[in-house]
Amino acid sequence: MVIGGGALGASAAFHLRRLGVRDVVLVERDTLASGSTSKSAGGIRAQFSDELNIRIALRSLADFEHFEELTGTDIAFRQYGYLFLLDTTEDVATFRDALALQQSLGVPSRELTPTEAGELVPQLSLDGILAATYCARDGYASPESVVQGYASASGATVLQGCAVTGIDVRGGRIAGVTTSQGTIATDTVVCCSGLWSKDVAALAGADLPVTGEARSMWFTPEDGGLPERLPLTIDFSTSFYFHREGPGLAFGGREPALEGVAEAAARRLPVLAELPVRSSWWGWYDVSPDWNALVGEVAGPSRFLYATGFSGHGFQQAPAVGEHLAELVLGATPTLDLSALTVDRFAQGADRPETFVV
Repeated sequence: MVIGGGALGASAAFHLRRLGVRDVVLVERDTLASGSTSKSAGGIRAQFSDELNIRIALRSLADFEHFEELTGTDIAFRQYGYLFLLDTTEDVATFRDALALQQSLGVPSRELTPTEAGELVPQLSLDGILAATYCARDGYASPESVVQGYASASGATVLQGCAVTGIDVRGGRIAGVTTSQGTIATDTVVCCSGLWSKDVAALAGADLPVTGEARSMWFTPEDGGLPERLPLTIDFSTSFYFHREGPGLAFGGREPALEGVAEAAARRLPVLAELPVRSSWWGWYDVSPDWNALVGEVAGPSRFLYATGFSGHGFQQAPAVGEHLAELVLGATPTLDLSALTVDRFAQGADRPETFVV
């Protein structure tokens, strides 16, 4: 059984079926993609500081680039790039180190001058910008389409409006899951419940150190004259970001209220202050202690697997992580070794921080 109908849960269901498991049940307490997945910016990038995250990104990109062939669903993947704007010498040094690592792994990322960044996004105010990084293979897609594509192609039994209320553990092993729609016999649980993974794990007597951080986004139906092929652009020191959303723009940042984002937005993209805001939404980052993913299987009870704590990167890492979870379930040789991301790393003093969190 897979618990959680976002991108990670749907990916796990799809890859379980792809590896030959026929009796997969995917349960979601609300509707598919109704949680953090649908609230995300839909960003997909390989520009990370952690080598394992770069490898996960490359594996996931391969699926995103061929998603329609794999599932029959068009996810509107716009590979217009990611543009990071850097305004401190410390950030420039950190990103240069990361660029060298990314390039050694085959990522076509590169450093840009402020002038070159302005050529990609002419409306930018480059005041204080020291450098930028850009990767043309990065981009953004429709999160809801990814979930629907994976779920439909998985052939899994999908139960929506189905809340998990208990996990039956007998003799150290999972025997079943109690839901609002009845009890389901299973000896394996794959938990992909985002912020609520901590609560789901507790039902089985396990502990996942996940906390929530709210993030908001806003939409303007006008584009302010920005290019059609607009990279997802991030003012790294403030976390203000924006990208194309249909005919208009979507933008957000670290601050939960528009007033908190407006100052950084007006300073870096002045035209945005002149555009009307039509709608907004917010969702949770499921955050781990080192802002990096928790992926693996608990020591007990058997068998409780998990993928959570992605700190905003769960959607874009879903293809590779879903594949890994399926491989763990079947005991198959992993395509990627993600053992460094298990929750045990904290007890072992092996924290694995990801620096490039927006």
